Amino acid sequence: MASRARNPSLASLILLSLLAVASAKVFFEEKFEDGWEKRWVKSDWKKDENLAGEWNYTSGKWNGNADDKGIQTSEDYRFYAISAEFPEFSNKDKTLVFQFSVKHEQKLDCGGGYIKLLSGDVDQKKFGGDTTYSIMFGPDICGYSTKKVHAILHYNEANNLIKKDVPCETDQLTHVYTFIIRPDATYSILIDNVEKQTGSLYSDWDLLPPKKIKDPEAKKPEDWDDKEFIPDPEDKKPEGYDDIPKEISDPEAKKPEDWDDEEDGEWTAPTIPNPEYKGEWSPKKIKNPNYKGKWKAPLIDNPKFTDDPDLYVFPNLKYVGIELWQVKSGTLFDNIVITDEPEHAKQLAEDTWGKHKDAEKAAFEEAEKLQQAEESKDEPADSDAEDDEDDAEEDSDAESKLEEAEEAREDAAECCYAELCLLALMS
Repeated sequence: MASRARNPSLASLILLSLLAVASAKVFFEEKFEDGWEKRWVKSDWKKDENLAGEWNYTSGKWNGNADDKGIQTSEDYRFYAISAEFPEFSNKDKTLVFQFSVKHEQKLDCGGGYIKLLSGDVDQKKFGGDTTYSIMFGPDICGYSTKKVHAILHYNEANNLIKKDVPCETDQLTHVYTFIIRPDATYSILIDNVEKQTGSLYSDWDLLPPKKIKDPEAKKPEDWDDKEFIPDPEDKKPEGYDDIPKEISDPEAKKPEDWDDEEDGEWTAPTIPNPEYKGEWSPKKIKNPNYKGKWKAPLIDNPKFTDDPDLYVFPNLKYVGIELWQVKSGTLFDNIVITDEPEHAKQLAEDTWGKHKDAEKAAFEEAEKLQQAEESKDEPADSDAEDDEDDAEEDSDAESKLEEAEEAREDAAECCYAELCLLALMS
């Protein structure tokens, strides 16, 4: 008896995927296994000011695999800068895939989780916020207003921020961020192997002037009718419509018993809105048979536009660097890859984050339960307080509110500082 053949389309897709992974060119891959310190250089940036933070080598407080470690910021109110070198390459005629995982264990409310790609020669011991980069990519969180993925491209001596909004993840679990730039100048941004944004370098960044502009000489024709609706010329005002008063005497009002006409004057009932009154009459609206739509100036070629077929190209990529300011530490980076094959990056994500995400979530939920149990133990027991103790509690409440207000002020200042740091990165 003949056996059923497998779905040829599915088999072909699997085969193509395996071939793509096998043929991928991997320019850099870091899983932070043994010997990672030899590949990375810690910068001395901010060291003289005693503001340089230290990195911990860890799998974090909760994880799905204790052996899968990365590097984590460990000190609050510190700058962090670390980089690794790889053989210089150009992505000309190649797809560029840049991917990493990041976890904010500290419940980040103000700080970044992005990574940079740098070109040319860089003094890694001096790598810092002023170092020129080619690409900056990853999540950024600051208060309620900023919770997005940054994708900044350096072009023509300027840092250009993506114009589309790409929300980032805000929980305390590991997430994978992927940036793909293709030779046709299209791009995709993925989170956890799911595409969140896609488009063109031409339209979604201000790298070049627009190809087309509105014709500045064009004028709307005088006979152009842009009124979508017009009064119905056949609609007539009903007879007696204008005789309906706006207000009428209140039929339920009664003359007060103590009303004296001689002293108080003739009594008149107060008025109320007339339920029959429908406002000033106007004819109903109908579709305008001559409506031509909203007039728009025609587009013409922009004389200032000059195409750049290498718009997507970064010719001298040579370093990957992490440079951050953190108000609260606890951000953990892992599984960084730079390749020319999206399937390779996807498979790496599945083999690391994908395998362990459920176990990590369970570990996090267990840690949350333990923390809540500890906090409930620390809560003071109820007691029969005397009146003089109530006064002391009121003083304590006032002090607590003052401390909360001070903390809120500091948090606001910290968020402002983080925003200023981002502006500096863009400059």
